[in-house]
Amino acid sequence: MSSTSPPRLGWFGLGSMGLAMACNLQKHLTEQNLTALHFANRNISKGDPLKELGGIPCQDIKELVRACDVIFISVTNDDVLTTVIKSFVSTNSLRGKILVDTTTVHPNTTAALATELASHDCSFVAAPVFGPPPTARTGQLLVAVAGPSQAIEILAPYLHGVIARGVIRVGEEPSKALLLKSTSNFIGAGLMYLLSEAHVLAEKSGLSAPVLESLIEANFGAYAANTSKRLTSGSYMPATGQAPNSALELAIKDVGIGLGIAKEQGVRLEIGELSMGAMEEAKAFGDERERKLDSHSVFGIVRKNAGLDFENEAVKERDGSGEQKRP
Repeated sequence: MSSTSPPRLGWFGLGSMGLAMACNLQKHLTEQNLTALHFANRNISKGDPLKELGGIPCQDIKELVRACDVIFISVTNDDVLTTVIKSFVSTNSLRGKILVDTTTVHPNTTAALATELASHDCSFVAAPVFGPPPTARTGQLLVAVAGPSQAIEILAPYLHGVIARGVIRVGEEPSKALLLKSTSNFIGAGLMYLLSEAHVLAEKSGLSAPVLESLIEANFGAYAANTSKRLTSGSYMPATGQAPNSALELAIKDVGIGLGIAKEQGVRLEIGELSMGAMEEAKAFGDERERKLDSHSVFGIVRKNAGLDFENEAVKERDGSGEQKRP
């Protein structure tokens, strides 16, 4: 990679988050008259929207590595990421390259992969992102970065204002960015449970949900307000056949990472355990009805535990009569 020329960028992994971020990155490259984003994916047709924006498809990882200096990765979990990195290593062409991983995985996985890539003279930057797919599509994610400072400087122009509203620099150890992300997931899960209980208390006691939501926004900020709206709007239980904004299965995986870290450190996270239990109940509820639920479907479980229907009025109005209440 030339120290004076802009890096040639690539992307691997085009799920809902990856595709949204990659599209924003390609739009930026077009606006700046820079080399188009090369991309690869196990199912390359998922990149059709990116291709329409000018992105260049690659048939495999070897072709992607050959065409790029910096490659972003967005996959689903530790096992998939480890397999993908092995495929990158097998190209024997990583010397001087930078791999940037946006996946939420266990910090130990990140540490092991960083060590492996360093042995091949490849820089590894952990860059987990904060926010659901709709936030990714608008380029308003938050991203934490950790890794070699020189590599991060090369990445910086393609993060803030492109795929993210803000960047938190965590340090030189890639694993620390994942520790921060896991802590954030724990905070988010706890807040979601707390707001679920607040709305249930309001409904049972006759307090208006919009009034409570006004208080949440005015006193606890935009993040809490957005979480509240995902409860009251009914998006926690998407319509049949509609994909959730943030998959419940991924939330279970992410909070599970935090609980695992806590166990390793001899710490018990009781709020995390409470949230995990409710998420697992919500998954069972959705599986029984063949419904894909959002990560915020904890709200439905808190409602059931209080003697209310899993579905709030917004869900019932949207779906007609809603799901029939089951014992």
